[in-house]
Amino acid sequence: MTVLLAGCGSTPSTGGPEASPPADRSLILATTTSTQDSGLLDELLPAFTRDSGWQVKTLAVGSGQAIELGRRGEADVLLVHSPAAEEKFVAEGSAGQRRLVMHNDFVLLGPPADPARIRGAKSAEAMKRIEAARATFVSRGDESGTHAREQDLWSGAAVEPGGTWYQSTGQGMGETLRVASEKAAYTLSDRATFLTQRGSLELEVLGEGDPGLLNVYHVIELTTKAGERVRADGARAFADWIVAPAAQRLIGEFGRAKYGRPLFTPDAGADEAALGQ
Repeated sequence: MTVLLAGCGSTPSTGGPEASPPADRSLILATTTSTQDSGLLDELLPAFTRDSGWQVKTLAVGSGQAIELGRRGEADVLLVHSPAAEEKFVAEGSAGQRRLVMHNDFVLLGPPADPARIRGAKSAEAMKRIEAARATFVSRGDESGTHAREQDLWSGAAVEPGGTWYQSTGQGMGETLRVASEKAAYTLSDRATFLTQRGSLELEVLGEGDPGLLNVYHVIELTTKAGERVRADGARAFADWIVAPAAQRLIGEFGRAKYGRPLFTPDAGADEAALGQ
């Protein structure tokens, strides 16, 4: 399992609730690689530390692995994007609240030459054409939210991917994009990570806009039912903060100056059933 561990908190500014937070006032956030690879956490976590006094250590893994860390009580709070797996986890009873945070979308990427001719096709048709052409497709293959959505797309196209044309990296979004670019292959990515790395990639957006490409993120608090070491108070502090107006404004502005558009849409309090309509 590829785990990126980073201490992303910062010393609180003068006037914050604590000038020097105690060493034990820290929590572990397990989250999808897209929130780290896009740079969003670099924007959010220092602000959270300034506002709350809590330091954050980040485990950047796929959503499936993040949920497994929560299940074992090895994380305090999750920020993930795999709704079916999240609902199953919460139903087990060791998690606290699960709340809507934000969304963006997935995009189907491929080489500019587009040998499978998927440009502009609906996602189900695009997957069928990739399989029919035996064009190389690079999957994360890591039980992440992106991997789960890719599997949904294959299922919707009634295609069972396999063979030499279907390859898995077992790694995060940034590394998978690099491999797909080097192999002139197709892949599925969240839009934010692609936009932040596209300058180094020979990939183009060839498919977008399907309702099935919606990418929704939730925050999930852990409780001591998952393990005695869980900092439920820190988990609640982070979850309350990220759905509050100040953090939602940061999310809504992230990426606008550099890319001309925000990379995520803040959704706290919204009707999830209406997203993408």
